[in-house]
Amino acid sequence: MWVGLSITLIFIAIALFAPLLQDWGWIDDPREFLANPVHEPPSADYWFGTSRLGYDVFSRTLFGTQVAWKIVLLATALSMAIGVPLGLVSGYLGGKLDRLLLFVMDTIYTLPGLLLSITLAFVVGRGILNAAIALSIAYVPQYYRVVRNHTVSVKTELFVEAAQAIGAPTSRVLSRYLFLNVIQSVPVLFTLNAADAILVLGGLGFLGLGLPEQIPEWGHDLRQALDALSTGVWWTAFFPGCTMTLMVVGLSLLGEGLNELVNPKFRRE
Repeated sequence: MWVGLSITLIFIAIALFAPLLQDWGWIDDPREFLANPVHEPPSADYWFGTSRLGYDVFSRTLFGTQVAWKIVLLATALSMAIGVPLGLVSGYLGGKLDRLLLFVMDTIYTLPGLLLSITLAFVVGRGILNAAIALSIAYVPQYYRVVRNHTVSVKTELFVEAAQAIGAPTSRVLSRYLFLNVIQSVPVLFTLNAADAILVLGGLGFLGLGLPEQIPEWGHDLRQALDALSTGVWWTAFFPGCTMTLMVVGLSLLGEGLNELVNPKFRRE
């Protein structure tokens, strides 16, 4: 967990300080093309080299971290905002509403996440908000199922029955007595979904369905680097690919570590 947290904090720092580094003149503008020599190998002047359009790979790799965080955080926040309340209401009330929501969520869950995101990306178009929406739908059923299952088990506890006995309204029972007791696993799910969302975002960018071309994004840069790989230009694919892989590994380690921390069974072991 600590290794994953360290890697994640490094990427958060990169996302926060990349604009400052550009303002100070330490890195180039990631949107300026044909401003540098084409396919320049890594050197003291261009640490990660340049692409076939003259983009500075180092600058685009750093700003790609910022774009990835924006979309991933927005997508996972949208998923939680939909899945958590639905899971609470469904698990607490039960009945026909619970069966209907279970059917809908299971239907969405059976669809491959990447395929669902590609389909939605076709519908909503390209852009940061649109990419976040395309990613978020695939994760709603996961939050719903985790919160719903915990709610079903917790709602039979004595403190919930006591709240019902004194006449507490449903909204108060859900917000005061159930919410904090059923979201322990949500941070774990958040980090694991964030890692998966980075890969899906890279897939959308690789297919040309993610963000506009002028916005630095790792998947799009990898797609542009394919044509040059056969000519020995390795740096345009290596650095964005390694950066994306390292960020995914960091979030995955953090999520697995949090799971062991919040799970009583793992803590005893």
